[in-house]
Amino acid sequence: MFGNEIREQFPILKQRVNDKPLIYLDSAATAHKPLAVINAVDDFYRNYNSNIHRGSHALALRATDAYEAAREKVRKFINARHDSEIVFNRGASSGINFVAQSYGMANVNEGDEILISLMEHHSNIIPWQQLAKKRGAVLKYLPLYPDGTIKLADVREMVTDRTKIVAITHISNVLGTINPVKEIVEIAHQKGAVVLIDGAQGAPHKRVDVQNINCDFYIISGHKMGGPTGIGAVYGKKQLLDNMEPIEFGGEMMGTVGLYDSTWKDAPLKFETGTMPIAGAIGLGAMIDFLEEIGMDKVEAHENELVNYALGRFANFPGLTIYGPLTNRSSLISFNLEGVHPHDIATVLDLAGIAIRAGEHCAEPLTRFLQVPATARASFYIYNTREEIDILYSELEKTKEYFGNVFA
Repeated sequence: MFGNEIREQFPILKQRVNDKPLIYLDSAATAHKPLAVINAVDDFYRNYNSNIHRGSHALALRATDAYEAAREKVRKFINARHDSEIVFNRGASSGINFVAQSYGMANVNEGDEILISLMEHHSNIIPWQQLAKKRGAVLKYLPLYPDGTIKLADVREMVTDRTKIVAITHISNVLGTINPVKEIVEIAHQKGAVVLIDGAQGAPHKRVDVQNINCDFYIISGHKMGGPTGIGAVYGKKQLLDNMEPIEFGGEMMGTVGLYDSTWKDAPLKFETGTMPIAGAIGLGAMIDFLEEIGMDKVEAHENELVNYALGRFANFPGLTIYGPLTNRSSLISFNLEGVHPHDIATVLDLAGIAIRAGEHCAEPLTRFLQVPATARASFYIYNTREEIDILYSELEKTKEYFGNVFA
């Protein structure tokens, strides 16, 4: 159930853009929503919209059951041990900030080290910058190699007895690099460090098993998977979450409230303050059902087939540079076309109904490392086809020819 067959489940893809059939190659920014997700959110608002946990009437009980069922779906999707290890929040950026402010502020002290990489999204850089500044810690960066990879030898060298946190992306949103996260976790744990994995680009595209990886935190973004915007989840090992303090305070998370002191509920509820994105969680659960029905192994195989086909097609494209590894990579391609700014590429392709992204992709340190002002990025998901890649190739040929004639 891929390509044109699966496209039928995504109503937004049936439209035309600039009088051309829409070819959506921007799923790394946000993935489109299938009818299963749209209908689940619609059903909630139409039929049982209510706040969760605090009500005893029928709608409240139904909403609570659906919300907690979504938590269980996330748990199974990434193979966490306990429902209490899944904390819902607004998304990947929110999740990383939560870990940095809660775990980081309590466990990182002056002179301690935080290790990240040059390929990180800003959301996995700035929270650690701020934590390092506040706590007097040292922020260190793993070297990045010309093929867009990091080396485990560097991880072994740079993780020291002073390292408290290693934060690494599962899959680069620019390079498509799939990092050896299980091996990184093993190295970090030998020195007593905890590991956070930014799974915003990982969970939509690969089977994730947090017990096998043995990471301490894994961050999920709902909308990158095809779920609603404004919903995400943090996986955290139970013993860590149990000892962490909330960073926001308000309704639902409270145990008892006194005039001068209060207590919290157990994890995960102590971290879910106020009215949560209930419809978002339900929609995320529906998207997990959708992906599980397909099978994540089949999702990964389809995307591997697409990216390998694209790499083969573009390998001999005159003047086109592709960034990142050419093997063992995820389903996106960042590139530049000689003599054409990436923003111009994106604008011209949009006229042909093709949606790509151009810019720094919230990875400015990586862009500087690549010594380019920006890149164009085509990213693939379950609804994309070889034929769309062929059209992209043809339109890039026209783009190159057009700009070559203009500036000749």
